[in-house]
Amino acid sequence: MANRAQTGKQGPGDLAGKVAIVTGAGKGLGRAYAHELAARGARVVVNNRAHAADSVRSADAVVGEIAAAGGAAVADYSDAADPACGEQLLAAALEHFGRLDIVIANAGVSEATSFHKQTLQEFRRIVEINLMGTAQLLHPTFAHLYRQRSGAIVVSSSAAGLYGEHGLPAYSASKAGIIGLCHALALEGAPHDVRVNTIAPFANTAMTEESLPPALRERLSAEAVAPVVAWLVGDSCPLNGETLVAGGGNIARARSLLSAPAATGGTPADMTAVWSGLRPPDRDFPSAVAMFMSFSGSLPS
Repeated sequence: MANRAQTGKQGPGDLAGKVAIVTGAGKGLGRAYAHELAARGARVVVNNRAHAADSVRSADAVVGEIAAAGGAAVADYSDAADPACGEQLLAAALEHFGRLDIVIANAGVSEATSFHKQTLQEFRRIVEINLMGTAQLLHPTFAHLYRQRSGAIVVSSSAAGLYGEHGLPAYSASKAGIIGLCHALALEGAPHDVRVNTIAPFANTAMTEESLPPALRERLSAEAVAPVVAWLVGDSCPLNGETLVAGGGNIARARSLLSAPAATGGTPADMTAVWSGLRPPDRDFPSAVAMFMSFSGSLPS
């Protein structure tokens, strides 16, 4: 993907004047992101759906925390599963702060079941919330940034979306779909100075706490991921179309790679022999079309 040249360092106040939407911001990673952006000067629309049992809505609590620290934020209770969620959040940003510069799509749900034990209705529910919920958020907000010709988007994916995970079939599928969506939007947005990246975070949250070894829970705090997200949405960041794995103060780059093509031959034995000789994938491409052109160029004439 095309990257912009770096323009400087980031630090406290580097997001002053920016307006951000953060979904799933009532707790965990989203809360940490909202706090980090506000501490750097951004005004934040803190989104988290309300629960009937809440004595205090989580979005309101986070807004109160940000205000107490001297920041500016407003709460929104739209449900990520609501097709109108994106339009409502865009309207909230424009109504309260007059603009939109940053979108952090963090809302999502998981499951804990094998595919053969799962109904299609259960599978569809996870995909609808994670993938379609993200698309419903980005459809109006990306279009707004595209017309504005500036902005940055970060979407939460997962290591499960990169590599799959037993017991998380719908979650893995939805998070992989998010990576594909964001690669396409990064290409679409680049000529209009809109950058789109994904992050696969490792953090101790309500979703992961039971599966994390106790020794890692303190080291993998949500707050350790937040500076990476703040960097990704800042003007000094050159990245576009990337997926970063982040956690505990570390980051890594994740990409889909391709090996050099080799002729298959005509028999199963030929194909087995060719397979055993293929190098590990090591070729990167900026788009599916670029990969196709390279692959088709290797075909025998």
